[in-house]
Amino acid sequence: MNIRHYIGKDPWDSFVAASAASHCYHQIGWKRVIEKSFGHRTYYLLAEDGAGKILGILPLVHLASVLFGNFIVSMPYFNYGGICADTPEAGRELFKEAVRIAEKEGAEHIEMRHTRPTDLDVKEKRAKVSMKLSLPGTSGELWKSFPSKLRNQINRPLKESMLARVGGHEELDDFYKVFSANMRDLGTPVYPKDFFRNILNEFPDTAWIITVRLKNGGPAAAGFFTGFKDTVEIPWASSLRSCNKYAPNMLLYWTGLKTAAGKGYKVFDFGRSTPGEGTYRFKEQWGAVPAQLYWHYWVRNNGPMPELNPKNPRYRLGIKLWKKLPVGLTRIMGPMIVRNLP
Repeated sequence: MNIRHYIGKDPWDSFVAASAASHCYHQIGWKRVIEKSFGHRTYYLLAEDGAGKILGILPLVHLASVLFGNFIVSMPYFNYGGICADTPEAGRELFKEAVRIAEKEGAEHIEMRHTRPTDLDVKEKRAKVSMKLSLPGTSGELWKSFPSKLRNQINRPLKESMLARVGGHEELDDFYKVFSANMRDLGTPVYPKDFFRNILNEFPDTAWIITVRLKNGGPAAAGFFTGFKDTVEIPWASSLRSCNKYAPNMLLYWTGLKTAAGKGYKVFDFGRSTPGEGTYRFKEQWGAVPAQLYWHYWVRNNGPMPELNPKNPRYRLGIKLWKKLPVGLTRIMGPMIVRNLP
């Protein structure tokens, strides 16, 4: 078996499309998105047999900063990634090469975001689940499946004359206005707008934006959607706190579900959550059910698993201060910080 780095002529996406273990973020287009948006070095590994047939792939992104450390992730910024292989042997060989790269680069750890257990000798976290809803053939069937309380919540913004709009680049400014304000309120640095623009450019047929607008036309909520195989995911969704009393997020998600069903998708992925927390309960009310996520770690010298997340006490003061900054300033400073947060 041969392990080597991806070159442009390799049929990477053909393997991803055919593999039962692949996810959206295994597609080669995300390599270009990350490199253009953040400037990170990427290592896209493939395993092949003696005849040159691809048996497995592993996308890796190297993040290194003074503030947050030196590490490798598959995939940063997204819910899924990790090893995608047809055989256990291919997976093991890809992992060995990833460790070799990490040691060469002086990385403190490798993080792989899997949806299943692994036979690798690595540490494991099971703190998160993805929330998924099976979609019927039509939006009408889906509507009928909702309890009356949920239907009333969806109708609430409609009674306020709110409207939802599905689009692409023309919705980007309003999406980013809502998203950046919400990230500031959460105390989280915001991604650069070019990150989302690059996604729309790379995946024009399978990425879109939905905005929910007030009666006066201003945005109240917005979400970014990506489709792959039979699944639609909403990795980023936000609403303005000043509008939350009108529940624009309910219209946002309902429009997302209708759009997904109309495009023929079979599963709606609400994204990852921590069981029992508020976002988990919000997604659960739509009928979504949890699917366990497995985040696997190789750690240099067998040290403790990293905790690069908002709950880490190390970042508590920074989050508190960030919430007090003007939104405009966070749009300038945020992208310089968040590029190094996985």
